[in-house]
Amino acid sequence: MKPVDFDYARAEDAAQAVTLLAAEEGAKVMSGGQSLGPMLNLRLVRPTRLVDLRNLADLRGVRDAGNAMVYGAATRHVEFEDGLVPDAAQGMLRHVARGIAYRAVRNRGTIGGSLAHADPAADWVNTCLALDATLILLSPDGSRQVKARDFMLGAFTTTLRDGEIIAAVSIPKLSTQARWGYYKICRKTGEFAEALGAVVVDPARSYCRVVLGATDGEPACLDDVADALASRGAADPFQLRDAVLAALPGASPVSLRHHETALRRAIAQVYPS
Repeated sequence: MKPVDFDYARAEDAAQAVTLLAAEEGAKVMSGGQSLGPMLNLRLVRPTRLVDLRNLADLRGVRDAGNAMVYGAATRHVEFEDGLVPDAAQGMLRHVARGIAYRAVRNRGTIGGSLAHADPAADWVNTCLALDATLILLSPDGSRQVKARDFMLGAFTTTLRDGEIIAAVSIPKLSTQARWGYYKICRKTGEFAEALGAVVVDPARSYCRVVLGATDGEPACLDDVADALASRGAADPFQLRDAVLAALPGASPVSLRHHETALRRAIAQVYPS
């Protein structure tokens, strides 16, 4: 199957991109195209216009904002993997990028495109939530900022408005005292995760977050588990099991076990026995 007919426009800069997007009802943007391309061919999406964001200078690059690093939305996975951009998270970003799909996908896929697509099993969706990232969104009316915790509303559903794109992602810098764990369960290398656990603990910032990912909707922040880790440096096994059950009502026993296992292994990376 091939895509439906659509108009094509290559934007010169981000401002022109959002103008083109807002001017045509049913328009879509393409950056790396690793998610949108297959969906076009399957006609799961049928845009009237495709606005090409590739190679826009104002959507690339990295800026040091003091307590955070601001990554352009068009920063590719491979740039994190190969250390071509600074890692605000003490190695976590490089580790996560290395596990995304396959090298061919990482060569073209972008952090902004992954977040906008909002697949619950996508690595950047869960990582940005674990790191308390802030998304900088751009529209013809200007820019606004949305916390990663508020950005995703459900599977493939976000707070992005019509005519709005992700311009950049601001990720707070972890201190040298910070520790993190990231573990996902996949049927084979390169596939999306069936279960995912992410843990970030930064005593210098009094910060601790525990994320349960690859759910049927938006990732879940397990605040009670995070409080236990921050105060005791350990999570009670029964508390962890109860937290997973509460976050995934109606999930199968196999799915619950996978998610609990992913979370336990992520915690073990932070607090090895």
